Amino acid sequence: MKSDLRVTLVQFEPVWEDPPRNRNKLDELLISGNSNTDIFILPEMFSTGFTMNATAMAETMQGATIHWLQEKSVLLQADIVGSIIVEEEDHYFNRLIWMSPQGILATYDKRHLFGMAGEDKVFTAGRSQVVVEKKGWRLAPFICYDLRFPVWSRNTSEIDALIYIACFPEKRHYAWQQLLVARAIENQTYVIGVNRVGWDGEGQYYAGDSVVIDPGGQELVKLGDQEVLRTCILNYGPVESIRYEQPFLGDRDEFEIKI
Repeated sequence: MKSDLRVTLVQFEPVWEDPPRNRNKLDELLISGNSNTDIFILPEMFSTGFTMNATAMAETMQGATIHWLQEKSVLLQADIVGSIIVEEEDHYFNRLIWMSPQGILATYDKRHLFGMAGEDKVFTAGRSQVVVEKKGWRLAPFICYDLRFPVWSRNTSEIDALIYIACFPEKRHYAWQQLLVARAIENQTYVIGVNRVGWDGEGQYYAGDSVVIDPGGQELVKLGDQEVLRTCILNYGPVESIRYEQPFLGDRDEFEIKI
């Protein structure tokens, strides 16, 4: 049996295009949460909000936000997960950083870029999936629009939990809620969805609705539309039980993803 995993959902309202203020805001939130946790999970583009102003907002992998993540991870003795805008070799990426006290464990570049907001015109899509091992668990992180594409999220590597960080607007909150449940049921995994709240600089409103869903599709945690930190303890028993009692994963179709 794998050890219990403590995950803390950090649902907050980023200040539009202001990384220093967002880092300061998160300083207060993370410390005030005083959570005994293994992983803090932040929303998509937590340092800027979901902006297409990559030229002005991008950082490098040696930039201030990367250093901040490292310092906070060491201070809190926990992993921190979230995405920022990264410039690398004349390309911009919506890049998820998985920071541990020992350094970066993994990075994931958003695969599915949101064309309705012009993200595909500004950013370069990622080409590979990522699996992070923590306390024996296998965790697969994704970013926002990836949620709509079940093939990309498909559990082919004995994944125990899928993590979606997002800026998913309130006007599509029903889709957010239903798709997270679907991903949990079809993959027989926990699903963690962390969304932002409040208004952004483009007039979009975000209602949060961050959740933790068990492998059978039941909500264990559901947050409202306010800034809040919430810690949930994941036990491996439900994953093991549902896969033993309902061995659906063995009937998966075989196919190849072309990138």
